[in-house]
Amino acid sequence: MNDLLKTIHQRKSVRAYKRVPIPEDVKTQIIDAVLRSPTAGNLMLYSILEVADQKKKDALVMTCDNQAFIGRAPWVLLFLADYQRWYDFYQIAGVGSDVNQPLRRPEVGDLFLACCDAMIAAQTSVLAAQSLGVGSCYIGDIMENYETHQKMFALPPFVFPITLVCYGFPTNQQQKKRRSPRFAKELILHRNTYQGLTEDLAEIMNSDLKSRFAGQLLQEKYNSNMGQLMYNRKFNSDFTKEMNRSVKVILENWRGSNLGDDC
Repeated sequence: MNDLLKTIHQRKSVRAYKRVPIPEDVKTQIIDAVLRSPTAGNLMLYSILEVADQKKKDALVMTCDNQAFIGRAPWVLLFLADYQRWYDFYQIAGVGSDVNQPLRRPEVGDLFLACCDAMIAAQTSVLAAQSLGVGSCYIGDIMENYETHQKMFALPPFVFPITLVCYGFPTNQQQKKRRSPRFAKELILHRNTYQGLTEDLAEIMNSDLKSRFAGQLLQEKYNSNMGQLMYNRKFNSDFTKEMNRSVKVILENWRGSNLGDDC
């Protein structure tokens, strides 16, 4: 196994950090790696916002599902799906001044493309950090409470806060922590056509989940099986409902109108 594959396989979420800053040269190496990330049409449809202000980090603790380690992370980066930069550039270039060449607004397809760019950039940062001994943890909860985050970071309409990442040198305990398990390959890898979930595959999925959450299933007696447990803990949870509400507001802001049936 080469060094890159070792980095990928050794990486795990780190939520406890040594109380030492990340050296500036290490940060520079990570950012330089991010800037070499694959990007749609070489447009680089993302921006990175460093959250250095402690008050803002503490506020993110509350708005991102009360995760205290965000406030203690030595380095926090917000990855933004960003079409605002190009839209502004087109306006400065005079696009739309000719009635035969109107300037259109970025649409939902443009947003999805920018989200892909931003997430690829974030993953590049995570792997670069891992290769330098720096741990990391994704915070998907940044998509919640959009109105608060928009104001906190002065986000214009065509900027979507797609993910937050915390970085720091892992504590000794975190270094010993096991990697989280993943689903069996046959649940994920399809060939030529999409394979729906059969009863046999569902049993494999159920066994994988039992190995992780069986103890919680016993504690939460209103769930009689793993499907009900995961539905209530994840898909139908309060934070997921808030995320969906918040993302709808983001989309409305992006489109500049109420969502229609064609969204």
